[in-house]
Amino acid sequence: MIPPPDSLLRYSPPVLVHRRRTEKRSPGVSGTARAARSSRSARADRALLSPQAPRLQASPSALPTPAGPVPPPRAAAEAGKQTQELLNAILPPREWVEDKTLWVQEVSSTPSTRLDVVHLQEQLDLRLQQRQARETGICPVRRELYSQCFDELIREVTINCAERGLLLLRVRDEIQMTIAAYQTLYKSSVAFGARKALQAEHGKSNMIKRIAELEEEKRELEAQVSDQKAKCEAIEKREYERRQIEEKKHTEEVQFLKRTNQQLKAQLESIIAPNK
Repeated sequence: MIPPPDSLLRYSPPVLVHRRRTEKRSPGVSGTARAARSSRSARADRALLSPQAPRLQASPSALPTPAGPVPPPRAAAEAGKQTQELLNAILPPREWVEDKTLWVQEVSSTPSTRLDVVHLQEQLDLRLQQRQARETGICPVRRELYSQCFDELIREVTINCAERGLLLLRVRDEIQMTIAAYQTLYKSSVAFGARKALQAEHGKSNMIKRIAELEEEKRELEAQVSDQKAKCEAIEKREYERRQIEEKKHTEEVQFLKRTNQQLKAQLESIIAPNK
C-alpha cells in the first residue's frame, strides 16, 4: 500500500505498529473494533517506537506560556491526552501498510502560531497553483485542498477550545452533507436526462417511421385522386360528345319536322285552293 500523500493538515510523525503474523481475525469482531484495537496499540507503542513524540509534547518552545499558575504534570498529561483523543475522534489517524508493517499517523496536538497560519495560507496558494486547480466552477482538486485547510483550522481551534472545534466539526459535516446531496441530485438529474434523451430518440425513430407510413399513404391517395380525376374527365368528355350528338340529332329532327310541316301545309293549301 502506498503511503498517503502530503496534506495541509498537520500530522505527528508516523508510528510503527508491529502486527503478529499468526494473528487471526475473529468472525464476530467488526471492522470498528479492529480499528479501535489498532489505534489503542498505536498509542501504546508511540512512547516506545517514536523518539520524536516525547520531544513534541515536552518542547517548551512549541507550547504557549501559561498566564496563570502552572498545572501539575499529571493534570497537563491528562489534558493533553484528552485533547489528542478528541482530535483523533474529529480527525481520524491515517493508516497504511508498508513492507508488511502497519504505520499509524495521528493528527498533531501542537498548537499553532500566527506564522503557522500564514504559512498554511501560502501552502494553500502554492498547491492550488501546482495542481492547476480551477478558480471557478466545479473543481475536485480545489475542493480537496480547501477541505484539508478547513480540517487544519478545526485542529488549531480544537486545541485552544474544544467546544469551538466541535462546532466547526458540525459546520464541516453540514457542508459535506449538503455537497453530497447536491452530488446525488446532479447524478439523478443526469440519469433522468439520459433516460429522457433515450426516450426522445426512441420516440423520434417511431415518429420517423410514422411519417414514412403517412407519406406512403399520401402518395397512394394522390394516385387514387389522379385516377378518379382521369375517370371524371373521361366521363365528362363522353357525356359532352353524347350530348352534342343528341342535340344535333334533335336539331335535325326538328328541321325535318318543320320541312315536313311546310310540305304538308303547302299540299293542304294546294288542295283547298281549287275548290274555291
